[in-house]
Amino acid sequence: MGLPIKQLVVATNANDILHRCISANHYVKNDLVKTLSPSMDIMVSSNFERLLFDLYDRNGEELAALIADLNSGKAESLATTRWQQARTIFASHKVDDDLTCEVIKQVAEEHNYLLDPHSAIGVEAGRACNEHPEVPMITLATAHPVKFPEAVIKAGQDRPQLPRHLSDLLERPEDYAVLPNDLAAVQDYIAKHSH
Repeated sequence: MGLPIKQLVVATNANDILHRCISANHYVKNDLVKTLSPSMDIMVSSNFERLLFDLYDRNGEELAALIADLNSGKAESLATTRWQQARTIFASHKVDDDLTCEVIKQVAEEHNYLLDPHSAIGVEAGRACNEHPEVPMITLATAHPVKFPEAVIKAGQDRPQLPRHLSDLLERPEDYAVLPNDLAAVQDYIAKHSH
């Protein structure tokens, strides 16, 4: 689309399989760790498989064999040339819960802006990996901090509140339809209600 992006950074929490793969070509599933950033508590990222598809020249058979080997433990890394190619596209960084809380607190105190824990991880990863300090680094915020009060409170901040325009959100009437477990019925409902 023409946006001149100089660098992309993968930010992870303690569930750092993507960071380990990008930084050291080590793709081994560890036990899942419960963190203050639960949306990052995953071991296998489907988006990463999409990247691998491109790195492996869109060769579905080769990729399927690699994924099978990674899943079975037969392989623990990517082909060196593919890994090096990934490193030209992405930098990566791992941020633990303690540092996540420190970033939430620091940004709140210095900028009067309350981050959710996932966005705090992105901010810290951007700071740690920024190879071009003369170019603005953008961290995409992923959620409102009200969804993660435990992390915000642990960071020494007050329990987050919904914005004023959403303050009655939980009291608003719900509007939904129960549909049968049938693809045609779902498609028909969407077609009739998407105008």
